[in-house]
Amino acid sequence: MQREVISIHVGQAGVQIGNACWELFCLEHGIQPDGQMPSDKQGQIDDSFSTFFSETGTGRHVPRAIMVDLEPTVVDEIRTGTYKQLFHPEQMVTGKEDAANNYARGHYTVGKEVIDLVLSRIRRLTENCSGLQGFLIFHSFGGGTGSGFTSLLMERLSVDYGKKSKLEFSIYPAPQVSTAVVEPYNSILTTHTTLDHSDCAFMVDNEAIYDICRRSLDVERPSYTNLNRLISQVRSSFNSRFHLVTGRARTTCT
Repeated sequence: MQREVISIHVGQAGVQIGNACWELFCLEHGIQPDGQMPSDKQGQIDDSFSTFFSETGTGRHVPRAIMVDLEPTVVDEIRTGTYKQLFHPEQMVTGKEDAANNYARGHYTVGKEVIDLVLSRIRRLTENCSGLQGFLIFHSFGGGTGSGFTSLLMERLSVDYGKKSKLEFSIYPAPQVSTAVVEPYNSILTTHTTLDHSDCAFMVDNEAIYDICRRSLDVERPSYTNLNRLISQVRSSFNSRFHLVTGRARTTCT
């Protein structure tokens, strides 16, 4: 029986990391930007491939993923980018206004307007799984959508999929590279939800990633693209040996 994992990318950080991750996965497996795989590559498919990709009747390979943001700018970059044909349009969900770096807007007001639509799209992905193992959620702790909406989403996932594992791949804010003064407050508020609803959290410190780019990769002024591609390499490194946590063990990995 196949063991599938659904990736959920939330907010600007989650979506941009997701874009870098799926680009890398496609390069690793020889998948073209339109989802097609050359015939000479099809015999090399391993178990991790079916965990993260589904195959359509026309032979296209589609990520088991959904992109969510409360405003469309970042998701539109994927809709119009090189890999625009890789994702089904229903896998990209956007609202009309952002959370403005405000946890409360992401959780209680703007986020509540799209949560049912997001859960509906997730449900469609789960219905195409024969042995769903759980969810891998990419987000930041400092942004309004990444903190507030992710908290709301994880609460609802616990209700609808209580026995499924929920793993986070989270970007934790650092004072040296902060983009908003309220990031510490957003982080504290979403950490409370993380403790209650997440089985395991892989924490990535923004400042540490910057230092790796500067000191080890000789990138003098790292951009978010540099950071996201480095994070995608980390994410890819445990794909083939990725076994989801079972039970209710709550762990933080740094």
